[in-house]
Order: sequence, then C-alpha cells, then structure tokens
Amino acid sequence: MKPVQIPRRVDDPIHVLLWSLDEVAPIFIALFFGVLLGKAHYLIPIGLIGAQVYRRVREGNPDGFMYHAIYWVGLTPQLCRSFRNPFVRRYFP
Repeated sequence: MKPVQIPRRVDDPIHVLLWSLDEVAPIFIALFFGVLLGKAHYLIPIGLIGAQVYRRVREGNPDGFMYHAIYWVGLTPQLCRSFRNPFVRRYFP
C-alpha cells in the first residue's frame, strides 16, 4: 500500500479520514440513495466500484482533468465559466 499524503497547505483537497473527498463522494451518494430507496445493500457495492473506477481515471490524468471534462460537457453553471469561447475570433462588432 502506498503511503497517504497528509494535506499541509490550505489549497490541498479536503480529506475524510485517509481518502480525499472526491474519492468517497460516490460511496456517500450511493449510501444516500440506497437508504432513500431501501436498497442500500445493492447500491453500496456499486458506490465502491464507482470510487475505484474514479480513482484509476484520476491517477492516470493530470490534476483538474475531471473538472475540465465536466466543463467541456457543459455540466457546470454558466456563472462558473471564466474564459471566453476559444472558437470565437471577434468579440466586439
């Protein structure tokens, strides 16, 4: 097992015990919907598998990859977009 990096700076990701928050989010989401639907014993393993898949995707790509993927798909609100459209050549008439 690899040693766990303990955050030492303000801008490091939030950790829950030994895992970063984005790694445990699929498990908590699956637990929430599992309790809500009364099928937690089915959805918890799905959340664990989702967390493993997410961890492999995150480790194989640079930092911020998932945010950029969500941005380009269009799932972020319009207020979060701070850059202009790179495909527009003229902004002013």
